[in-house]
Amino acid sequence: MSETITIEAKVLGQKKPVFSDWSIPIPPVATSSSGRLTLRDLITWTVDEEVAAFRERQEKRRLENVLSRAEIDQGVERGKIDMGGRDLQQEVNTDSAIATALQSFEDGVYFVFVDEQQVMGLDDVIYLKPDSHVMFLRLVALVGG
Repeated sequence: MSETITIEAKVLGQKKPVFSDWSIPIPPVATSSSGRLTLRDLITWTVDEEVAAFRERQEKRRLENVLSRAEIDQGVERGKIDMGGRDLQQEVNTDSAIATALQSFEDGVYFVFVDEQQVMGLDDVIYLKPDSHVMFLRLVALVGG
């Protein structure tokens, strides 16, 4: 089994996270250099992994599913029972998504913390280890500011 890092996203001022924590494999560049990589590499890898996961989820939603009683009950608790059967075909350009994420970091839209230490620049070197925790903290602009 490959070593993973945990990704978390929060919005400043909100208790509920943007999404449930998820894990991705440690980037290959980090595994080949004793965990050493730049924040730019980490953001690029994270966006690439999420785009791949999005495409996989999209493909799964195209198929209609026969739901078990437990899955129906879980859907009732969430407020939505989803059998799939949709062909949404939302296109995502990975290079554009990566460029947007990098530019957003440079513009101060979000901060990145690796193992509770803030990383200030895209070319700052970070060290990942198995079970490292990465948090993306999105800031909220004040109205009228």
